[in-house]
Amino acid sequence: MKRVILTGGTGMLGLALIQLLIEKEIEVLVIVRPNSRRRSSLPESPYVSVMECDLADLPSIKERITEQYDTFFHFAWDGTYGDTRNDMYLQNRNVKATLDAVELAHAIGCRTFLGAGSQAEYGRVDGIKLAPTTPVKPETGYGIGKLCAGQMSRIQCQQLGMKHIWVRILSTYGPNDGMHTMVMSGIIKMLHGERPQYTKGEQMWDYLYCDDAARAFYLAAEKGKDGSVYCIGSGQVRPLAEYITIIRDTIDKNIEIGFGEIPYYDKQVMYLCADIDNLTQDTGFVPEIPFEEGIRRTVGWYKERINA
Repeated sequence: MKRVILTGGTGMLGLALIQLLIEKEIEVLVIVRPNSRRRSSLPESPYVSVMECDLADLPSIKERITEQYDTFFHFAWDGTYGDTRNDMYLQNRNVKATLDAVELAHAIGCRTFLGAGSQAEYGRVDGIKLAPTTPVKPETGYGIGKLCAGQMSRIQCQQLGMKHIWVRILSTYGPNDGMHTMVMSGIIKMLHGERPQYTKGEQMWDYLYCDDAARAFYLAAEKGKDGSVYCIGSGQVRPLAEYITIIRDTIDKNIEIGFGEIPYYDKQVMYLCADIDNLTQDTGFVPEIPFEEGIRRTVGWYKERINA
């Protein structure tokens, strides 16, 4: 892997992957939306270049690219939270954008296409680890769209003679995370002296630090087997209340936590864990950063941000 293209590069996982690619001295072209509010978060490096393009216009961008690339990482996706997850027309456009990304990847010489899927492709599967062979029963337009994008792009890559990898991402966290996720919203409230409220926290979840996730993406693209689905997670679970307590203890052990003050959501996922056996076997990936260390880094990042 020497020269790659990345969509969705201004999100937490995209930024972590870009940093890893820089460290490996791999050139990366980041495709961002016009007037992206998060463009300034992209690192300045001689290995990073940026091109503006709307997802709907991906087919037109090949005329603007004059050099050859070997790997395409497609992370961009609209409608990832709230009511937009069930905007069927929007999710359908995401599927088309994924297929357009495959066509673009082929046109500029890429041999490998890696697309970002989601645990939402499975729906609710309580009590077992999520593996590539676990039956998929998505319950949202978002999950249906991700599943469709993965399956269609795999066939498309086969037709074009490209290696196809699909990664299903579970729960990740770290610097540059969205402000409304469980981890980041808790950090923000606690650092600002607010009393956080939660469910009872009995959910058994799997969290993976963003740098570990970036390494998993890189290894999957570099060493993964063509046509494979890989679940991205730590492969271990803890009660959600334990994660929250670690966040609290990292910031201030005297902060009171309002466990049980918020009811569980309708269709609440109570068990979420990745089976990473095939990822480890094929690529050698093993998570390296424990939650305690990842939270320390994330809290430190946010403190620097508010004190800047």
